[in-house]
Amino acid sequence: MPRPGVAASRAHPGLRGRSVRVLVTGAYGFVGNAVVRRLAEVGHEVVALTHRPADVPLPELPVSQVVRGDIRDKTALAAALDGVEGVCHLAALTRVRESFDRPEEYQAVNAGGTVALLDALAAASRSLVPRVILGSTAAVYGAPERQPISEDAMPAPSNPYGVSKLAADDALRVRAEAGEIEAVSLRCFNISGAVSGVGDADESRIIPKAVAVAAGRYPQLEMNGDGDAVRDFVHVDDLARAYVLALEAASAPYRLYNVGATAASMREIVATVERVTGKPVQVVHRPPQPEPPRLVADISRITTDLGWKPERSSLEALVADAWSAVSGSDR
Repeated sequence: MPRPGVAASRAHPGLRGRSVRVLVTGAYGFVGNAVVRRLAEVGHEVVALTHRPADVPLPELPVSQVVRGDIRDKTALAAALDGVEGVCHLAALTRVRESFDRPEEYQAVNAGGTVALLDALAAASRSLVPRVILGSTAAVYGAPERQPISEDAMPAPSNPYGVSKLAADDALRVRAEAGEIEAVSLRCFNISGAVSGVGDADESRIIPKAVAVAAGRYPQLEMNGDGDAVRDFVHVDDLARAYVLALEAASAPYRLYNVGATAASMREIVATVERVTGKPVQVVHRPPQPEPPRLVADISRITTDLGWKPERSSLEALVADAWSAVSGSDR
């Protein structure tokens, strides 16, 4: 039921075919860059919120306004949300290993920042219920035995990052069920590739690290065990299209979608990097660690509901685009 004061007539009719003002938080990050470009490509006016300081130059993006400030900054949020009908919320801390050392900060930014954004939306007077698309993560699932993983799997995050993002999902769902927003959580698996030369800068992840080794920036790649662990990967541009489709879809209070595309083992990734780049990748095998042998997405729901399907997420394309961002070459 809508919350008191939210009339049924304010339900969003869907944005497809209309040009609207959309806020992208974390707009200058790896995913934000791709989402901004896709939104602008289909005619939306994009407002960018970034925590980068005023003395740091920003790369060129097709945005109409840039607001600098933390996601928890009420003044920055009020300015950024002026006149917007939709929000793609990407501002977050995302490094799993780091989250074990800084759990309170991850909770404050990822969960607390989402709540601050939702509070700011609730404080603004609008003619329509705003739509929020949250960048969530497969880390909320932990390591379920049943594969592929569907959205109905019971969340069981095994790290503080996953815990913080599950809290953000829950906050979004509660506000949507109260009628304050319409919302979609996109639970992304491993994101790679590049758009307009912007790749993933986090070299703790397998594809960025492997291409960095191929580029000569590191002498070797360390791998747990024999490299048979399988993970699901999706190109950042395919993910950006999912954001646009979720934003423009017909109204519903709250929806949850997995976004994945290509299952690959660590060993397959290294072989593909060597083949695509023509460079050797020295691998040092470390003792096996307790880790799930396979984590793969069931994407049938987003395919059925939104008509989304991966177009650039072959392993070769993921690696080639990541390599072009590192090496500066054009595909």
